[in-house]
Amino acid sequence: MSGCAECGKEEGGGVASLKMCKACMLVKYCSASCQKNHWPTHKKVCKVRAAELHDEALFKDPPAKEDCPICFLPMPKCLLACISLPPATISSVPIYDFSIANEGLARMSAEKYYCCCGKSICRGCLYSFHKSGNIDYCPHCRADKRSKTDEERVKELKKRVKVNDSGAMYILGNSYGRGYLGLPQDHAKGIELLAKAAGLGSSEAHFELGAHFDEAGDSKKERFHYEAAAMAGHENARVNLGLMELQSGNTERAVKHWMIAASAGSFRAMHNLRTAFEDGLVSRVTIESTLTAYNNSCVEMRSKARDAAIQLEVDTSYTINIA
Repeated sequence: MSGCAECGKEEGGGVASLKMCKACMLVKYCSASCQKNHWPTHKKVCKVRAAELHDEALFKDPPAKEDCPICFLPMPKCLLACISLPPATISSVPIYDFSIANEGLARMSAEKYYCCCGKSICRGCLYSFHKSGNIDYCPHCRADKRSKTDEERVKELKKRVKVNDSGAMYILGNSYGRGYLGLPQDHAKGIELLAKAAGLGSSEAHFELGAHFDEAGDSKKERFHYEAAAMAGHENARVNLGLMELQSGNTERAVKHWMIAASAGSFRAMHNLRTAFEDGLVSRVTIESTLTAYNNSCVEMRSKARDAAIQLEVDTSYTINIA
């Protein structure tokens, strides 16, 4: 149908333009009143098609990972994804076993954000830079980072927030929410900043908001933010979505989420798939193809410098301080 789905009017002849139904993209209307009047007839088809479009977006391949601006290697969400361990097999996911023995390391981000230039640098490059004696400077812009007070750090972050830097919004939002950097704990301010960062496309902010609404018991908003984070490439958000689907009895959707996350290098997703395989919920063909993608993805993110940074953490519980 080329005209208004309710009254049949065509564009021109007094109708400036027809507006597409944003939910299903199947029909057009000449006015809000026509759309409202047509809804009882249209709603069933609309909801089905809207759900199909949503799933197409949700389960498509995620965007490529951002590269570290110094070594140009893909930046994993979790530091463990780039450690050199034997390739995962059907009966063993060594990186997951390693993470259990190094729980603190398993939770550690693979990158650090610098508010002086708004860049995130991988820990491998931080290790190399500090090893060369440049611990007091930003690895990217060489800004002097010596003796910065919490007040000065917050001031730098706020400058980046003013130019719509989502990374700075995310860090400042977390700092308000948890009372870091000498700031008074202010959950409302923290959520406001995280929401603004999420609006600019920050997968990390969407993930934090998902976790917040999980704690608040708002499953609808929790799912919305985890889905937004997953579509932006956040593997942990997709792992959580898989667990939510599994708890709802939607095994096929859970497996889809874990396949996508594991193929991007998520050891948590790969472990969940191994468990599902052992329970007879995943075929051998599926897990073998996903294992290949998982191992290849991890290889792409590895380097000697990243290995050295991880080993330093394991040996000394030393954390590189870049503040």
